[in-house]
Amino acid sequence: MLFDARARHMQPDRSSRLKGQQTSCFQLVSAGRRHAGRIMDQITFHHNTVLSDVHLLLPNSSHMMTRLNGVGQPVFISRFKILWSREESCDLGSPNRGEGLDCDTQEESRSRDETRSGTDGGVEPPLDEDGDLEVTRRHNLPERCTDRDMVHPVILSQAGEVEEEEEEEVEESRDLIKIEHTMATPLEDVGKQVWRGAFLLADLILSQPNTFKGATVLELGAGTGLTSVVMAMVAKMVYCTDVGEDLLSMCQKNVMLNKHFLEPTGGEVKVRQLDWLKHDFCINADEEFGWTEDEVADLYDNTAFIIAADVCYDDDLTDALFRTLYRICNQLHHPCTAYLSIEKRLNFTVRQMDVSCEAYDHFRHCLSELEEMKDGRTSFTVEQVSPNFPQCLQYERVELLELWKVTAAPI
Repeated sequence: MLFDARARHMQPDRSSRLKGQQTSCFQLVSAGRRHAGRIMDQITFHHNTVLSDVHLLLPNSSHMMTRLNGVGQPVFISRFKILWSREESCDLGSPNRGEGLDCDTQEESRSRDETRSGTDGGVEPPLDEDGDLEVTRRHNLPERCTDRDMVHPVILSQAGEVEEEEEEEVEESRDLIKIEHTMATPLEDVGKQVWRGAFLLADLILSQPNTFKGATVLELGAGTGLTSVVMAMVAKMVYCTDVGEDLLSMCQKNVMLNKHFLEPTGGEVKVRQLDWLKHDFCINADEEFGWTEDEVADLYDNTAFIIAADVCYDDDLTDALFRTLYRICNQLHHPCTAYLSIEKRLNFTVRQMDVSCEAYDHFRHCLSELEEMKDGRTSFTVEQVSPNFPQCLQYERVELLELWKVTAAPI
């Protein structure tokens, strides 16, 4: 079993890399666990099964199976907590501004401050009867901190009865983003999982809402649509794009699950098909996820931002992404800024007999080629974005996450 989909895998053959293919890798242990509303505690993993760290490390949550999708894969729903109040801005101070910290962290922070004041401000640090420095231990914390929820790193467990009051409290919360997704998929279906790159982009959006306020935005390779939902909290129009009817249906469901976030600002999300391997938009108003001519015209006239979260894990798809980005930017009527998130995933290769990050290296090569391209139509400027903006969603922001900014301007 592989725990990281986009790094620890052998290169698949070319036919298995296309995102449009749908393959089920699940065998449920008993028929009784097939119905919606139950949690599975056993899954058969195939050799090419991959699992996102987001699902592996999600705290205080179990993954509730809701249904089977069109290709027989179990679909789960997870809730991701926003770490700031809707009434306040997330664009101030340090990550979390102390509000999202648990009691242990706040108490330890106070202890460190008290110790510093003893050395810098003349106040004696707390000492025990032997003269040793007295440090507050977690098990000695005041009672006000002992009622916090325990973190249980349970991924798949048998469903238990949930108290009605607890369910109502979760449903009424305005700080929980609900996302339907699959888990432990083959490589070609990793877009149906949630990845940390989507959270990094969401952090940028929530911490700098004025940057994207009222804008028209295109997301490439949207996957479950989490970043598009967050963007629609501040933007006017978001075109949430990917390929595959089953994946796009999941995106549409996630937009509906979180429509209460969009209603206050009037933001709108349109889920549409956009295949990077094709040169044109699928203009067909009769298809559920087809484009209309007016939508394509609006895209070219008004798009100010293009975003893509953690989609560069295969060289062929990375090439297709940059060709699509280049083609669209050349047809936009105004300058555009693209934000691309990526997680560097280290992998030991037999060919090099060393730890490397080939997918990331190819991504950086494509960025360099884009910036050096001189066709007389559009100029591209590339820069890395410093990750010092606040963390507004509950996930593990690792150092290997990066965010890149590409500015495209007509010549």
